[in-house]
Amino acid sequence: MPTEPGERPPLPALLTRAKDLTIDLLHQRLEEQGFTGIRYRHGSVFRFIDDDGSRLTVLAERSALTKQAIGELVDELERLGYVERAADPGDRRAKIIRLTARGAEGQAAAARILVDIEQQWSEHLGANRITLLRDTVQDIITLHSGESPLG
Repeated sequence: MPTEPGERPPLPALLTRAKDLTIDLLHQRLEEQGFTGIRYRHGSVFRFIDDDGSRLTVLAERSALTKQAIGELVDELERLGYVERAADPGDRRAKIIRLTARGAEGQAAAARILVDIEQQWSEHLGANRITLLRDTVQDIITLHSGESPLG
């Protein structure tokens, strides 16, 4: 949304821009650490997969994507070596998607990178401002979704 000169952009636009920059930095650092090929869209699998694996239908439901779209993402991540399909122990006809060792390493690296990014913000902006920002963003999430704090 363009703004007039001297006018401040709407906060939702700023939050979106901050998210985009953070995700770009995350993927750049993952690439530097050897986790190649991971893209924003792959978060629909990485963010929602259970530690012991998840069925494709569960990933689709959690990500609000179609089974076909999630299937394509799983195919990409499988080719890249981050996930694998395995027989579901509860129903041998079904498959579960689970992280490979490489996928788990990538997920752990992403978590460390995000902590590092937040630490960089804290060093630059001050811990008090980051705490206030975290609380404010969580309040916005709670206001619109009813979700309780993530941790």
